[in-house]
Amino acid sequence: MSNEVKRRNPRRGHGGPMGGGPMAPGEKAKDFKGSMKKLISYLGKYQIKIYLVILFAIGSTVFTIVGPKILGNATTEIFSGMMKKISGKGGIDFDKIGHILFTLVILYIVSAIFGLIQGFIMTDVSQKVIYNLRKEISKKINRMPMKYFESKTNGEVLSRVTNDVDTLSQSLNQSITQIITSITLIIGIIGMMLSINVFMTIVAMLVLPISGILIASVVKKSQKYFTEQQEYLGHVNGQIEEIYGGHSVVTVFNGQEQVIDDFNKANDTLYNSAWKSQFLSGMMMPIMTFVGNLGYVAVAILGGYLAVKGKVKVGDIQSFIQYVRQFNQPIGQLAQVANQLQSTAAAAERVFEFLNEEEEDQFAENPVATENIEGSVSFEHVHFGYNPDKVIINDFSANVKPGQKVAIVGPTGAGKTTMIKLLMRFYDVNKGAIKIDGHDIKDFNRSELRELFGMVLQDTWLFNGSIRENIRYGKLEASDEDVIKAAKAAHVDHFVRALPDGYNMELNEEASNISQGQKQLLTIARAILADPKILILDEATSSVDTRTEVLIQKAMDNLMKGRTSFIIAHRLSTIRDADLILVMKDGDIIEQGSHEELLAKGEFYANLYNSQFDKTA
Repeated sequence: MSNEVKRRNPRRGHGGPMGGGPMAPGEKAKDFKGSMKKLISYLGKYQIKIYLVILFAIGSTVFTIVGPKILGNATTEIFSGMMKKISGKGGIDFDKIGHILFTLVILYIVSAIFGLIQGFIMTDVSQKVIYNLRKEISKKINRMPMKYFESKTNGEVLSRVTNDVDTLSQSLNQSITQIITSITLIIGIIGMMLSINVFMTIVAMLVLPISGILIASVVKKSQKYFTEQQEYLGHVNGQIEEIYGGHSVVTVFNGQEQVIDDFNKANDTLYNSAWKSQFLSGMMMPIMTFVGNLGYVAVAILGGYLAVKGKVKVGDIQSFIQYVRQFNQPIGQLAQVANQLQSTAAAAERVFEFLNEEEEDQFAENPVATENIEGSVSFEHVHFGYNPDKVIINDFSANVKPGQKVAIVGPTGAGKTTMIKLLMRFYDVNKGAIKIDGHDIKDFNRSELRELFGMVLQDTWLFNGSIRENIRYGKLEASDEDVIKAAKAAHVDHFVRALPDGYNMELNEEASNISQGQKQLLTIARAILADPKILILDEATSSVDTRTEVLIQKAMDNLMKGRTSFIIAHRLSTIRDADLILVMKDGDIIEQGSHEELLAKGEFYANLYNSQFDKTA
């Protein structure tokens, strides 16, 4: 199907600064536990690998924890040897010290290997989770109703796919590994300190409640700012994407100051939330260092006193002080992880909110086959409103025979484009029915229904790729010969061959390296290649020169041969040969017939047609 719908999402006049719906500044995550539970469920698919990560992380940490105790034995051996030498009873046993140090080196090497293995496995798991999330988001986008995209900016949707998923990607690997390592370190260090001296351990543990109170207060304060930061990052991205996409329009209407003012408001909010969240995050380590130093001083004084009393060895004091130093590290890491989890929860919540959005019904219970569809279309007492309390299509009825050329005309806001959206099932009717060959369009699988249609809209859409690829988008399995044949039918072959690299010429993102008329001809070639049963055409010749307009009209005539065609007509002079003209006003068909019949009536259509030729002063 040649679908030329480019989802343009202008800023709305409601909700946040980019129209993303109401948002209270400083809003906390709605369901922190629920979001984290869903995230953990994604990790549950890799249970065996997670268990291996835990096993290797614990192994790596245990070997690291044992190190200071063994190093303390070496210090004790040196101290004892020095005392023996002073008393003349012996000397330092360097062989024993060498054996201790060799054992220590082996332990650290094994610890490093285990750490590398668990890091490798965890990276693989986290990236697979993110890969699957991105796949789900990509599939979700294709199942979501048009009304979602018409109420959100492109940047806001993209922010959930990119920024929020990237935040998860960065935090998953680090957070899980750090949580396992830190908890193991804390338990292991406490055990080793208890094995040295219980009283010294109690003194060292006094820093925990102080640390816990300070961490809890900082985390509570920072959570709302992390949520706000993620939200407004989406708003800023949306504004940038929108403004730079329409930069020429902004420049023409001298809207730079207003654009800058709007951007500054959103950017200021993002700056304030990011500054506060990062500042509070940065406070963690200084606070932990200060509290840790207090514990370190207390342990040093108590250890010296106990050593003098002969209740602990000198090497044990050195080991204990190392453990106290190490003890602060996992607490600090857990504080950082707790802080990072706020950002993770905010990002996860936004991603899962997107994945839980309402979807279109993709499949019918007993779907109608599309192979033998001829192309008759009937509108039977159709009623529709984008909001249930505001109906804009009132009792619309019309019958179109296969192969007929139908023009839909009327003033702006009459409901012309809305009828096309209903025909394509971008929206469902509130009342009545639309039928193709006598079958309600709701009885078709949605994707198969849309395969019946080809669309050429005024707003052309071409992607970054070769001209050949852009034409082939209408029918991906088409051969090069089929592509060239479609191009010739659309009167596009001659100008393509005159371009550098011909059909292999790369179009840039906005396809600005070819003219508007050439873009329109390429979209017609794409529709011809798709060979649809029903065509929807939105005339787009007003912005091209006379010669190109003639080419486009010829190409459209070739495209419409033998096909049911709906033309949204802007210039009535172009639809004189239509088999049926539907004249719409305020959501109703007020007249229908051929061009000559409607002119003969001398009513609304005749006035609308003749107004094109009126001379104004």
